[in-house]
Parts: sequence; C-alpha cells; structure tokens
Amino acid sequence: MKPSLIAAAFLAVALIPSPAVAHQKSSWEMRGADVSTLQRSVELGQKFYDARGKRDNPYDILRQAGVNYVRLRIWNNPTSGYSNKAKVLQQARAAKAKGMKLLIDFHYSDTWADPGKQFIPSAWAGHDREQLEKDVYDYTYDVCNSLKKQGTTPDSVQIGNEINSGMLWPAGQVNNSDFGPLTKLLNAGYDATKACNRKTGVMVHTALAGNIDAAHWFYDGISAAGAKWDITALSYYCMWHGSLDNLATVVGDVKARYGKPVVIAETAYPYTTENYDHLENIMLSEAPCDGISATKKGQAQQFAAVQTTAKKAGAIGVFYWEPTWTAIPRNGWDTEDIENSGNAWENMATFDDSGRINPLIRWLR
Repeated sequence: MKPSLIAAAFLAVALIPSPAVAHQKSSWEMRGADVSTLQRSVELGQKFYDARGKRDNPYDILRQAGVNYVRLRIWNNPTSGYSNKAKVLQQARAAKAKGMKLLIDFHYSDTWADPGKQFIPSAWAGHDREQLEKDVYDYTYDVCNSLKKQGTTPDSVQIGNEINSGMLWPAGQVNNSDFGPLTKLLNAGYDATKACNRKTGVMVHTALAGNIDAAHWFYDGISAAGAKWDITALSYYCMWHGSLDNLATVVGDVKARYGKPVVIAETAYPYTTENYDHLENIMLSEAPCDGISATKKGQAQQFAAVQTTAKKAGAIGVFYWEPTWTAIPRNGWDTEDIENSGNAWENMATFDDSGRINPLIRWLR
C-alpha cells in the first residue's frame, strides 16, 4: 500500500528453493508490522498506550500483541529526510533492541514506489540499464552492510516494492512481456544481498494477491528469465483484492508453482470511519469487506481472518501495514511536504487517535 491509493485504488517453471535461506521452512514465522512512519511519530511526541491504557514503548506494545518482525521501507534520498539510510539505521537499532526481526523494503526511489509509479531516484537519473544494475547492486549492498556493521543485519529484504509491472521505470518496466531487463535488476539486488549475508531472505513483492492470472504472468515471466528470489511476497487488501477464498487459492497456487514460501507483505483494515485530520481517509465504508464493520472488533476480526486464511493456505506470515501511523500533525504522506500533507490512513492503524492499541487485535501464533 502506498499513497497512489490515496488518489486511487490499486491498478488493477518452478525453481528449486535455496537451502541456505533461513526462511525456507513452512512454519508461521513472520508476524509482522510495517512501522516505517513510527520513528517520526515518536520524535513528534506521539504517545502510545497498551490494551490496558498504560503508556509504553510502541515496540513493546506490538510484541505483546504478537509481533515478532518489523518492516521498514527505505528511499534513496527523500525530501522529507525520513525513511532514508540514516533514519532506517536508527530505527533498525530500536527494533532489534526489542528482539524484533527486520525486513528492509527497498523502493529504489526517492518517494513512493507502487503499481502506479516506479520513479528512478534523482541520483540515478539518466543512467542506462547496465548502470542501473550496478546502482541497485551497490546501493543494496551498502545499506545491508551498514546495517550488518551496526549489528542489525536484515533478516529479509525486498528487491522493489509492489513491482506488478517492473521497477525503475522505464528501464526496468515490463513491456510486451519482456521480463529480461527487470530480472537483471532483481538479480543485482539478490546478489548484493547474498554478498552481504547469505542467510538474508530475498523477497519479490507484488500487489497481485487478487489476480491469479496476473500473478502467473509476472512470476512465470521472471522465472523464465532466470530471476533469483527466496520468498514470494504479496499485498492483500480485501477492499481491492477480493475474497479470502481467492486469497487462499492464490497463496496455495504460487507456493506450489514456484516452490518458495509465501508471505503477505501488506494488509490492513479500518477500525473506524472517523477522520482525525484535514485529509480525507482512503477507506470510508462502514463495512468494506464481508459485511465486517469498520470498528475495533471488525478490524480484529478481519485481520484474524486474513492470517488464518494465509496460514492454512501455506503462507509463512502476514505483515500489517502501518499500524502505528496515527494522525499526529506533521507526519504526512507526501515526502515533499511531510509537515502539511496529512494522513489518509489513520483509521486503518491499529492504534486509535489517542495512541491506544486496539485491545482486540492479535498477530496469531
């Protein structure tokens, strides 16, 4: 989920798994939360409270709810100064200090990368495909090695974010089903990660959990072109990606088809239809999916259903997207105007406007 969805909804051969990767088991091991906005929220003074209403460290509160893995996005040189390398290094230390595992989500952009846009970072502007492969390798290795040097080696990384039709457009965009250019970029990131740490799992992430034909087109395409990856990652938002039955079908199919573990890298559900800042929220329906209400009870019910469905279908985990992104002023979505742009997601967080976690929400074991 990225803020192209603030303006619009998502646009809508098996390989042998590597035995060196720690995630190559079929257990339920990734109980995740993407907390990329959390660092700025804390710096702005946001207070967080546990289910009993007691103020506590947000990582500890999430652990109490069952989280064992955090996901942090990284942008190359964002105008906001957040989610860049320096800030990710700081946040990785905070998360690892609380015993969390770490997933680094490389966007390879200075701003949001998602199905609707994959902007080349300004420092790489004008680079040809061959140079971009080197850019991806060098940047990925540098970030991973910097994390490793401070004792926070990533347990997993994503080479690109929601790359339904490629990354680093136009060089790495898939045109006429030619996956060759994209695959070279993916393999550059894979090779850099393994050069940094062989045990770090490498994900290829798309927002294709709702469309099995599109998932086949993409993952068959990169497979045939020789792409290397360890974990197949999918975004699933029931508002845009269909029923839980369909999710189960897609998860089970791609796991068997590509011989790799599957993870739901993003999901979320609203706990209210209320809006707490000046920016209209992305999801205002009183019952977005399956007749489940946009209430705290409904949020917990839907999240539990997604986890249960994914687990039964053979997935190894689910990440909730931005559970801590409340509507605290000056923590907006726009990397070029973080102070004023507002948050269209706060009603999808698992912490309410007062900073208290939904007491019913659980990351299932």
